[in-house]
Amino acid sequence: MNKATKQLSKLFAAMALAGAASYSVAADTIKIALAGPVTGPVAQYGEMQFIGAKMAIEQINKAGGVNGEQLEGVVYDDACDPKQAVAVANKIVNDDVKFVVGHLCSSSTQPASDIYEDEGIMMVTPAATSPEITARGYKLIFRTIGLDSLQGPTAGAFIADHVKPKVVAVIHDKQQYGEGIATAVKQTLEAKGVKVAMFEGINSGDKDFSSLIAKLKQANVDFVYYGGYHPELGLLLRQTSEKGLKVKFMGPEGVGNKEISAIAGPASEGLLVTLPKSFDQDPKNQALVEAFKAKNQDPTGPFVFPAYAAVQVIADGIKKAGSTDTDKVAAALRANSFDTPTGSLGFDDKGDLKDFSFVVYEWHQDGTKTEAK
Repeated sequence: MNKATKQLSKLFAAMALAGAASYSVAADTIKIALAGPVTGPVAQYGEMQFIGAKMAIEQINKAGGVNGEQLEGVVYDDACDPKQAVAVANKIVNDDVKFVVGHLCSSSTQPASDIYEDEGIMMVTPAATSPEITARGYKLIFRTIGLDSLQGPTAGAFIADHVKPKVVAVIHDKQQYGEGIATAVKQTLEAKGVKVAMFEGINSGDKDFSSLIAKLKQANVDFVYYGGYHPELGLLLRQTSEKGLKVKFMGPEGVGNKEISAIAGPASEGLLVTLPKSFDQDPKNQALVEAFKAKNQDPTGPFVFPAYAAVQVIADGIKKAGSTDTDKVAAALRANSFDTPTGSLGFDDKGDLKDFSFVVYEWHQDGTKTEAK
């Protein structure tokens, strides 16, 4: 990041001042920033991230903390907006917080991670899946979720091998995450000999998809892959159904939210979604699942357990390093594996997981899902 970029980013720092909230405050603590959307159209995903991270902090503290110190979580609202994410990152720097769990949206995570790397802050995102985030050789940036370069081929292979549609359209929201994964799906389909008749972008926040639906009808599309988030796909599903177009839809983990059922209603039935494994169904996690339920929290969201794991690897990394020096902790993360509720996690040189898999699920209008066959 050059000086001009830093100066520009600091113009937005004041935006984050009202977005920080602290809990579990103790006299001597290791602060972890929890950065993601408290507000905005995808705040539901932020809630998944926050409840997972907060539960990890609570349970680690109950077990004695980290090297004799308690963890303290501080929530920062970036609204999944890149400019606000830059403001949040600068606020985290100013607050002298050395560890971050977040951000959530890839388009927010990437500019924030530039600042963290420059300022010696370690970030572990449980949700941002764009390969570009970790492709730059940064030493302090990690994630506890897989990449779109894995998720896209998983979706594309399922479409080609199991759905076998006649005419495919790939639609995206023109954002880093949505267009990136849509491109990966398109490339996989074409490599498998499936022609993509349409590859088009919509605008995030669009409400009326009449013209797009008309194009789908004209092209005789019977399968649509959508790269983006649930607010737009929910409306597209509903409007497609209302206009009598019978077409199968599929999307990434960014649409795997019960809110899509609230938006689309019966039209959400049968939607295919790639998601992380249902870690809440793992028998070894049942005590943790019950702990969430005791707080009236939903443990089934795709980012809940990866966020818990993100806090855990930071805590365990600090223990193994015997220090809160972020360079030493980062080295410990790369040199070790960590037993977490999402499995045994090991990191490669880029900070990505050495092993992660996405699963294709069929979504139901009641907000539940079953593994697709």
